[in-house]
Amino acid sequence: MLAYIKGTLEMKMTGYIVIDVGGLGYKVFMSEVGIEKIGNIGETIKVHTYYKVREDDISIYGFNTLEELKMFELLISVSGVGAKTALTMLAVCEPSEFALAVISEDVKALTQIPGIGAKSAQRIILELKDKITKQQQIEKINEQINSQSKIEEKMQKAIENNDKIQESTAALQVLGYNKKEIEKVLNQLDKNELSTEELIKKGLNLLGK
Repeated sequence: MLAYIKGTLEMKMTGYIVIDVGGLGYKVFMSEVGIEKIGNIGETIKVHTYYKVREDDISIYGFNTLEELKMFELLISVSGVGAKTALTMLAVCEPSEFALAVISEDVKALTQIPGIGAKSAQRIILELKDKITKQQQIEKINEQINSQSKIEEKMQKAIENNDKIQESTAALQVLGYNKKEIEKVLNQLDKNELSTEELIKKGLNLLGK
């Protein structure tokens, strides 16, 4: 399974591009809009990929973003929607717009996409609404987890810095300096980067001036 391909863009053709990776040329099918956005011949590019394997066909489909790849995977999971139709839909509809149309059951918006009639639009809504809703819920949960992790990291760092300050202050007070002088000096130093020992040494240098 190929997650992505990164290499030199060798060719731009109608419906596909060729990427050179270590002397091998990968033919990657993309939407026309995707091909326009991918870059210029000779540049190093990266495309997210879907690797399709059938008895009579092995094809690679490329996408500029993970959101486009996810939309493509959802579309081809719908009965009657093939890879070519999915690429056409990607060329005229942003993933966020598509997701909104499905969740809000906007048949009219979907039928404006070339090749999608009323029946196809209704089938897409029927088969994908729950999947997209669940996917969005999972993404929200992941965002909350990441946000919580960042908060916890900041809190832990603040506790560690406070411990450093208290230990450094106590050590410098033992050496005869008063608390106000010490606090003024320590406020000038980067507690995130310096260890307690380094804070004491740099604090001593500043207090001795």
